[in-house]
Amino acid sequence: MEPKDTTKQAETTGDDFGFTPSEQRSIIHKIDRRLITGLGILFGVSLMDRTNLGNASIAGMQQELKLNVGARYSIVLLIFFIPYVIVQFPSSIVVRKVGARKFLAGITFAWGVVMIKGFGFVHDWKVMLGLRVILGAFEAGLFPGAIYLLSLWYTRYEVHKRYSSFYLISVIGGSLSGVLAYGFMQMAGLAGLAAWKWIFIMEGILTCVLAVVGFLLLVSFPQDVQKSRNFLSSREIEFVLWRIEQDRQDVEEEPFTLSAFMKPALEWKVWGFAIIFFKLGFGVGASQALSTPPYFFAGVVMYVEGWLGDKWHLRSPIIIYNSLQTILGLCLLEWVASPGVQYFGIFLVASGSNANIPAVLAWQANNIRGQWKRAFCSASMITCGGTGGIIGAVVYRSQDAPTFFPGVITSIALNFLIIALAVMLTLYFHKANGKAQQGRIAIEGLPGFQYTL
Repeated sequence: MEPKDTTKQAETTGDDFGFTPSEQRSIIHKIDRRLITGLGILFGVSLMDRTNLGNASIAGMQQELKLNVGARYSIVLLIFFIPYVIVQFPSSIVVRKVGARKFLAGITFAWGVVMIKGFGFVHDWKVMLGLRVILGAFEAGLFPGAIYLLSLWYTRYEVHKRYSSFYLISVIGGSLSGVLAYGFMQMAGLAGLAAWKWIFIMEGILTCVLAVVGFLLLVSFPQDVQKSRNFLSSREIEFVLWRIEQDRQDVEEEPFTLSAFMKPALEWKVWGFAIIFFKLGFGVGASQALSTPPYFFAGVVMYVEGWLGDKWHLRSPIIIYNSLQTILGLCLLEWVASPGVQYFGIFLVASGSNANIPAVLAWQANNIRGQWKRAFCSASMITCGGTGGIIGAVVYRSQDAPTFFPGVITSIALNFLIIALAVMLTLYFHKANGKAQQGRIAIEGLPGFQYTL
């Protein structure tokens, strides 16, 4: 349990801006309905669109585009991650300048158009390479922009369950990809187009439609929310900004300078979180083939952990537990012959690795201040997560089926690395909290601020 936070937390009281506790909860739930739902839908579309390459391959794309020659399919699969990683940092600046609502919905609509106009009518695998590069560049801005936006709307001990809810909605949406692809495959021959082309066209249309829905639901940053009609009154906006300021005092937007944006790169804790997320990108990417029931179970686990983590102000113990659970599940999958036990192992791996994503996002969000620092840190984590996805796709090779021994061993080792980093960060934070309580340092430049353990 972390030392008691000496900053004034936004505890609800009956006379805060004249709102009763019930009215205050209603304001926060109003934000939840717009923000969590909108972002969950957009990221669910992103997860769905990332898996459609495999679905299209099963539907005949691999043969028609001759992707089964040499390493062509692997190249087409992996080239997506190059722009996805490179564009993370620029996009985290642009989203602040353009506004989250326009930017996040806009890039989603843009890649939907690319899928319809490009992927749906491609005839050469080299053209597919270029389209995958464009797709990676557009998708790069969504995840870091979403977690950045969420971190600005909520106090530190509200974000874990919000990240969990957002990620849960997106995972459920992404899990429907196979069902939708099967339905779209039945359109084979319509307008002279193959089944795999209809998968891209129809999912592209669905992406564009949901991008519009996302635009209607989303709101921008708290400081700009006056521009959103029929959302919060001026007094409600003042209340939201007040409680964030009481929580961590970073409501005011800082002027952008490249040096200020890049300054967090000098802090080892920033890269500690990013390396943890590298492993998570590796593990979750490698587990995409797991069936739907374990993912629904993972959703329950991540929400319960989010609720408990926010209630108890705890992060690292949850992350360590999830990593140990994932290691156990991987061992059951690799070295136990019983199918029932192996299936139980799938539940452990899916829930442990997925539940750690909102946990790590919340831990990082709790321990930084400043809007541009949040933007940089969001991009650094997702960049490392994307890199982990590349490694996961390479290490889990088809020739190693059915045991995938090299991938399993790598996953186990990286989970031990997560545990080691979590322990190191916790000890560092605990020591810093002690110094702050004695008045020897001001953590994150704010006297009284305490790290969350």
